[in-house]
Amino acid sequence: MRRFLLLYATQKGQAKAIAEEISEQAVPRGFSADLHCLSELDKYDLERETAPLVVVVSTTGTGDPPDTARKFVKKIQDKTLPADFFAHLRYGLLGLGDSEYTYFCNGGKIIDKRLQELGAQHFYDTGHADDCVGLELVVEPWIAGLWAALTRHFGSSRAQEEVSGALPRTPGASSHTDAATPELPHLESGVQLLRLDDPGGKRAEVLESGADGSQSAASVEDAGPSLVRSVPPLSQAPLTVPALPPEYLQVQLQEALGREESQTSVTSADPIFQVPISKAVQLTSNDAIKTTLLLELDISNTDFSYQPGDAFSVICPNSDSEVQNLLQRLQLADKRDHHVLLEVKADTKKKGAALPQHIPERCSLQFILTWCLEIRATPKKAFLRSLVDYTSDGAEKRRLQELCSKQGAADYTRFVRDACACVLDLLLAFPSCRPPLGLLLEHLPKLQPRPYSCASSSLFLPGKLHFIFNVVEFPTHSPGEALRKGVCTGWLATLAASVPQPSAPASRAESGEAPAPQISISPRAANTFHLPNDSSIPVIMVGPGTGIAPFIGFLQHREKLQEQHPDGSFGAMWLFFGCRHKDRDYLFREELGHFVGCGILTHLKVSFSRDAPLREEEAPVKYVQDSLRLHSAQVARILLQENGRIYVCGDAKNMARDVNDALVEIISKEAGVDKLEALKTLATLKEEKRYLQDIWS
Repeated sequence: MRRFLLLYATQKGQAKAIAEEISEQAVPRGFSADLHCLSELDKYDLERETAPLVVVVSTTGTGDPPDTARKFVKKIQDKTLPADFFAHLRYGLLGLGDSEYTYFCNGGKIIDKRLQELGAQHFYDTGHADDCVGLELVVEPWIAGLWAALTRHFGSSRAQEEVSGALPRTPGASSHTDAATPELPHLESGVQLLRLDDPGGKRAEVLESGADGSQSAASVEDAGPSLVRSVPPLSQAPLTVPALPPEYLQVQLQEALGREESQTSVTSADPIFQVPISKAVQLTSNDAIKTTLLLELDISNTDFSYQPGDAFSVICPNSDSEVQNLLQRLQLADKRDHHVLLEVKADTKKKGAALPQHIPERCSLQFILTWCLEIRATPKKAFLRSLVDYTSDGAEKRRLQELCSKQGAADYTRFVRDACACVLDLLLAFPSCRPPLGLLLEHLPKLQPRPYSCASSSLFLPGKLHFIFNVVEFPTHSPGEALRKGVCTGWLATLAASVPQPSAPASRAESGEAPAPQISISPRAANTFHLPNDSSIPVIMVGPGTGIAPFIGFLQHREKLQEQHPDGSFGAMWLFFGCRHKDRDYLFREELGHFVGCGILTHLKVSFSRDAPLREEEAPVKYVQDSLRLHSAQVARILLQENGRIYVCGDAKNMARDVNDALVEIISKEAGVDKLEALKTLATLKEEKRYLQDIWS
């Protein structure tokens, strides 16, 4: 069997899942995948590897390789390695990213570039999959084309059986490619090319419309498509659906024997601190479009430490009502307190099957659904494919097949992905679907802790930690539920409502009230989003909305430093802040006025995107990027002449990209260079840790 080395680096599990899918598809095609995480450096040796290499790598932060790739990247970036170190290596790489972020797929690009610098060559085009529009749009054709590329690499005479005809480039493929690299197969409407072999030996089904005998609901011409209904031509099209993922978990429910369950059993190796919420303040007016809350945590009795610019994680549960609804739908409500016992099925066809590490041993079903599984996760197509086999109604079965098919990609994006549909939404929408518990445990990912920026300085507030957040709300599929709150922000908002106001006359103990609510937090990996060690260096801070959080910590810290060192040298501090309305969501307005008044904040530039200018002749300054352009000379001077730093915090989808574009324009204009040179200058600032981002989608 033709062996290839398959490596992955993952942050939240997507790259691992894709690598496992490649591994499972390899066997029926006559290949053997030697699968390892990039972090397992003792299990592979690229310096001596003779087999072709396939790498799947995600991107985290603002363009970094995932944590599991850090040691590998550090190793290959050794400057002493010769230029032909990997000259013997032939590889294909699939990068995962999100185009809402400035440095799209940068985790994969870093590894791709360095492998080539060390002499490695592609045997297959690099793919760049975009989570913003759907990873599957690139991942599926990339995997489909991989087998032909491997076959060609091994020089097999079976190449023509795998693919025929012209081989155009896949969407998202990199522009640089080896001359001998086979390009990806064109996915024609012909079904045979796309029929995938299931590792369990079952062919992916190719279904004709009406083949299941019940398509009337999907062919109603006077109604538009929805999650549960399709219209022509999709409702009448033959379908190519994914291979059926092999089941691998054996599940038993056992009456509980009284074991105590703890949140710490579902987290990483990072230390966990349980801390009380000592204060909760609403920062926005009641008529603001978004509600922003500030929570103060009392960390005085813990070893938790931080500095301004750090972030930390909040360990949050799923909504109790959603958990109960899911239990009811699975007909397991009467077994919510039973312990879940898991084993790997002895006869499973899943290669390398293992128990999910994020599901603790002998915990109750309710605990697992509350603290361990991301029940809000958007179901992947493989999950939808698995649900098909547990759906009895013909029309419902057909619709699930459509949603996971190649032909139904647009409907999947519209009604599942973009609509943020979750497994509960699907089970309520398709009543005849009765999946076993094991299927959910196999497909639902780990419930991830939510990261937040520290919005205070421990010098300014000893023993306290502040953070702020918007209470996220979005539409839901569930009848009678107008808006669904974010998993973590909805939970935190509920806890905040039980915290007494600072003006309360008596302490909780004196008044006989219940103790302050507590949450569990853990530190995040060290980052570079910190004030310069040299306080004389000028800084520019760009943080609209809740992006202002770390900069409040910066300003508090600087105030204390200036008090401690009255004769010290302190550089200018610029803050570009933006919000919708001056009288509704101008966060920290009084505090910022204080910092300006005492000279800590030397320049405060605020823009209001929804307020009309005071005078008609005023140029509209709606957003922070407009303010940056208005002060382009000063911004360029600080960055290009005074060795200053610029920090950007907030929304990645629009703001961070628009700010990046504005900086390119500013450098081009003020330095008198073209756009390409300005881009290079900005890249240099990032490499020198003088252009720092803390952004999220």
